[in-house]
Amino acid sequence: MNTKAKQGEALNETDEQQPRARRVDAQRNLRSLLQAAMEVFAQSGVDAPVREIAERAGVGVGTVYRHFPQRADLIVAVMKSQIDDCADAAASLAADCEPGEALARWMQRYVDFIVTKRGLSGALQSDNAAYAALPEYFFGRLRPALASLLRTAVERDVIRPGYEAEELLRAVATLCKANPDEDTATTRKMVGLLVDGLRCRP
Repeated sequence: MNTKAKQGEALNETDEQQPRARRVDAQRNLRSLLQAAMEVFAQSGVDAPVREIAERAGVGVGTVYRHFPQRADLIVAVMKSQIDDCADAAASLAADCEPGEALARWMQRYVDFIVTKRGLSGALQSDNAAYAALPEYFFGRLRPALASLLRTAVERDVIRPGYEAEELLRAVATLCKANPDEDTATTRKMVGLLVDGLRCRP
């Protein structure tokens, strides 16, 4: 192969690598942005300045608006990201723990998810159409995750049959909302008692 041909191949490889590198950077920026927004919303509420979110993420304000033109878009993205993380944890726990332990740990993970989202509840309960699809997304992702853990625990005679995943999701959310001024440890203890009550007894 002559020198010009080799140079041409090298240029083509470089041209292909540049868009890929930009995509990787964009994805990294997006992940950092969502994490920063979650932390800022938890500390300062959903009306926190966009500048504060950008600074924590290490990006410019323009990057925030490029990804999320409206604040509601960012709130929805943060919620979906956290819902996905909670749902995906079920498979990891199922692989690493025995069925009863996997279920108990996931329920505690769900408690943490609900508690850290208290700051977003006002926005999500508003009439903004941007949030309309979130409840369906919430149950669509979390219900099958919990159902799988429940089914395995029942099959192994660890948990008594007769409980539905959505019932438990709603029960835990109600416990969290009923004790808004309690610390997370207290709520986690209450949910631990709830899960313990589902177990099969000799």
